[in-house]
Amino acid sequence: MEPTSTKKSLPLIPLDDVVVFPGMNLTLALDPGGEEEVLLVPRSGDEFAAVGTVARVDEQVRLPGGGVATGFEGLHRGVAGAARTDLNGTLRIEVTPWSDPLDRDEEIRVLEREYRAVVEEILELRNAGDGIRAFLRSISEPGPLADTAGYSPDLSYEQKVDLLETLDVRERLEKSLAFQKERLAELQVRSRIREDVQSGAEKQQREYFLRKQLESIQKELGEDDASVADDYREKVAESGMPDDVREHAEKEIGRLERMGDGSGESSILRTYLDWLVAVPWGERSEERLDPVHAREVLDADHAGLDDVKERITEYIAVRKLRAERGVEVDGKAAGAILTLIGPPGTGKTSIGESIARATGREFVRMSLGGVRDEAEIRGHRRTYIGALPGRLVRALRDAGTMNPVIMLDEVDKVGADWRGDPSSALLEVLDPAQNHSFRDHYLDVELDLSEVLFIATANVAETIPGPLLDRMEVVGFDGYTTEEKVAIARGYLWPRQLERNGLEAGEVEIADDVLRTVVTEYTREAGVRGLERELGKLLRKTATKIASGETDGDGPVAIDEDEVRTALGRQRHFQEAAERTALPGVATGLSVTGAGGDVLFIETTGMDGKDDFVLTGQLGDVMKESARIALSYVRGHADALGIDHDALEGKEFHVHVPAGAIPKDGPSAGITITTALTSLLTGRPVKHTVGMTGEVTLQGRVLPIGGLKQKVLAAHAAGLTDVVIPERNRGDLDDVPTEVREEMRFHPVFTVDEVLEIALEPDPVPAVA
Repeated sequence: MEPTSTKKSLPLIPLDDVVVFPGMNLTLALDPGGEEEVLLVPRSGDEFAAVGTVARVDEQVRLPGGGVATGFEGLHRGVAGAARTDLNGTLRIEVTPWSDPLDRDEEIRVLEREYRAVVEEILELRNAGDGIRAFLRSISEPGPLADTAGYSPDLSYEQKVDLLETLDVRERLEKSLAFQKERLAELQVRSRIREDVQSGAEKQQREYFLRKQLESIQKELGEDDASVADDYREKVAESGMPDDVREHAEKEIGRLERMGDGSGESSILRTYLDWLVAVPWGERSEERLDPVHAREVLDADHAGLDDVKERITEYIAVRKLRAERGVEVDGKAAGAILTLIGPPGTGKTSIGESIARATGREFVRMSLGGVRDEAEIRGHRRTYIGALPGRLVRALRDAGTMNPVIMLDEVDKVGADWRGDPSSALLEVLDPAQNHSFRDHYLDVELDLSEVLFIATANVAETIPGPLLDRMEVVGFDGYTTEEKVAIARGYLWPRQLERNGLEAGEVEIADDVLRTVVTEYTREAGVRGLERELGKLLRKTATKIASGETDGDGPVAIDEDEVRTALGRQRHFQEAAERTALPGVATGLSVTGAGGDVLFIETTGMDGKDDFVLTGQLGDVMKESARIALSYVRGHADALGIDHDALEGKEFHVHVPAGAIPKDGPSAGITITTALTSLLTGRPVKHTVGMTGEVTLQGRVLPIGGLKQKVLAAHAAGLTDVVIPERNRGDLDDVPTEVREEMRFHPVFTVDEVLEIALEPDPVPAVA
């Protein structure tokens, strides 16, 4: 492209806020002083654009104030050159006129078509009139077509200056197209947002009208908020709530009525009222207060457990007398809170159902093992989203009565973390003096739990918090004797496993001697859970033979000891006290864990060393201290015990308590370690029939221990016949089953000397020459 003509000098008119393109008209309040043409140049601060628009002066109009308004028509572009001031003080500039070429190639035609299409889209989104479309169609040249972007109010001042300064038509079309595409994208986003807002508003308006129509229909059918409130009032009246709870419910129903169904809180309020009326306020199970019948039911369901059965029978007898005589405690009917503590598999959980059946009450079980959130017991406050009542309220709802039997299973395994301590929340529940006014956080009304019979279960008492244990009436489950296990297997486990394995009562038979073999040689536990697994394994093997047609089919299949060996494998438990204690330095002790009683073999040995003392077998601090006390006692009483001082000097002693993988602790092995060390140093073996338990002091006193019944049962199962116990534990022998007491000899002792006299073999008699 080249200039259309030679340069000419024209007056310079700067423009600060507008850009004039060729073909545009502009009116300015100034007098051009007789000039026919001027150069209109955009200005930004002190800088002028390099290209302006040569404009013709059209007409002038006198203003009322004495000024002049002049109209200008843009003709073509002009490239600004040197500027000067003439004699009249007018700023003039040398201008090189510029006109766009008329020829166009295919690329420019493509840009023209795309530009027209984009502008058409913009005009459609802006709902522009037909006049603008006609103006656009009337422009046939590419240069003026690109200049139409200068009419857009959305282009910035800088963009318009840039467009004016672009002399090349193709480049100008590309810039105009890019600017218009940006405008189109913005307009499309605005249009989409406007449509979304409009559709959302229309949806809300539609929902509003539909809701109003629904309300009108509900009113016609008598199902409006007023009728919902009336339904709740009817439920409250029929629920048998106490007066204070009924007043609270009426207030909440009034709130629901005033609130209306459209409120977001109405659903929360309805859920609360549903829970409030779900509590069986006026429902009571009709108790069967017959102690004789209760004992019959308990005896039919469980063998042994006389302590528990007697306590339940006493509870029912007391309830019967108080009901007949109208006696209440502090105006409330006092419930009972029993805690069954003992090893796994002894029937603690299952006896709860038997108690409920014996008393005619409903039974609900709450497993507390692993519960760490206090709200599980007391519930969440209603301010929380998804709030629910605690487990006690849900248990009452499930039971449908206010006097069920609620079993709090595994109460010793309740945890605590940042969400609170559930065991602390149980303090009020398990206190007969307080639980008549238990308050759940969600319901926020008083609940009377005094008629509930709470049965808590635990494996060990040590992990139950002291304040909680203080509120419990503890009944010990100390395990079963061999004969009791045989009776349980015959009366309960065997029939149940027959049914579970698809067998009938007359198809398989087993003798008591064979059951006793399974009990003694394949299980060593306080309970019967492992025994039931072994019986199930035995019956599965038999069921496989019957289903496969391997039996002769004549009469029931008899299981003998050979069948037991085949099905259950080799013998797993042995009576090894005689072998283990044959050498001096080994003594048999008795211990108790959460799984029941057990027999420990304490081994000692001595070697040349530097008066060191080694303890192995994963011993706890208390047991290590007992071993130290035992060694100190033996060293201090060597003469009385008949120990040569040479055997103690320069010796290193090692005490080991197998099995090494099982942690052990407690003071009750004190006399056993003392006996083992004395046996080692005197060369007198410990009698293989003797087991012992007791804490020892430095003066040789034997102090009492706990868990005697479980320890005695373990000694009996291990084949021991003599048990050395502290004198102050003599009274605990009453808890030992009669058949066990008759088969064993017990030796209550005050001092270690008595222990050694009973436990050690006599000194060997020297041979006569």
